[in-house]
Amino acid sequence: MQKYVVDLNSCGPMVLDSIIKIKNEQDPTLTFRRSCREGICGSCAMNINGVNTLACICRIESDSSKECKIYPLPHMYVVKDLVPDLTNFYKQYKSIKPYLQRNEHPERENLQSIKDRRKLDGLYEWLSDSRDQASYERKEMLENSMSLYRCHTIMNCARTCPKGLNPGLAIAEIKKEMALH
Repeated sequence: MQKYVVDLNSCGPMVLDSIIKIKNEQDPTLTFRRSCREGICGSCAMNINGVNTLACICRIESDSSKECKIYPLPHMYVVKDLVPDLTNFYKQYKSIKPYLQRNEHPERENLQSIKDRRKLDGLYEWLSDSRDQASYERKEMLENSMSLYRCHTIMNCARTCPKGLNPGLAIAEIKKEMALH
């Protein structure tokens, strides 16, 4: 653990701003990931004051007497400083085939009704997408103790999501759908 003091009067309002300032002015060896700075890419995910969140959208506490405690994401191996090893994450992400799967490929766009398109608002998974033709295979892949049923509905995902999505609710809906079929 390392303690740094940052002049908040010469720093941007987000935790990522303070980490960048520390790297630029105090400790060039400090290692962390960042990219878009807009809460989209997730590169700067870390545990800040006990909450898994994105450093780029996490405001620095206005009470300067309070310390900000920053750790790498929990339950992951650490490469260095605030950089977790994402090898397992990318392996799991690849395994779910996060793209539309079709038996045949149309010559033009894959059109969808307005009603079907609305079903996707606020979602990020493919089981609800009328254009995808692999829902049976996707559901089969979820029938094990190491995927869908690993979610303990702690809801850190929903609290942290910069897009206001609710992955816990989506997982509950998928569990319910699978139980009824």
